[in-house]
Amino acid sequence: MGSTLDDARLRAQVIGILRRIAPELEEGALSDDRPLRRQVDLDSMDWLNFLVGISRELAVDIPEADYGRLVTLADLIGYLKQRRA
Repeated sequence: MGSTLDDARLRAQVIGILRRIAPELEEGALSDDRPLRRQVDLDSMDWLNFLVGISRELAVDIPEADYGRLVTLADLIGYLKQRRA
């Protein structure tokens, strides 16, 4: 159960950061398992700014080599959980 709360909290934090880049974002329309960039229509610079924002605000170092692994919201949540553990 703690994991579910952590997941929900992390998801909310990630979406909050994403909303700064894409304020028109409708959270209810997001699927955790579809490519996030396509869902929100982010270009490469927006995506980079989003990942940098996550890194700064959640104090998680995201090396550039890992960017390719972070495609979906579920990927991001799983990655952040591992890196924060």
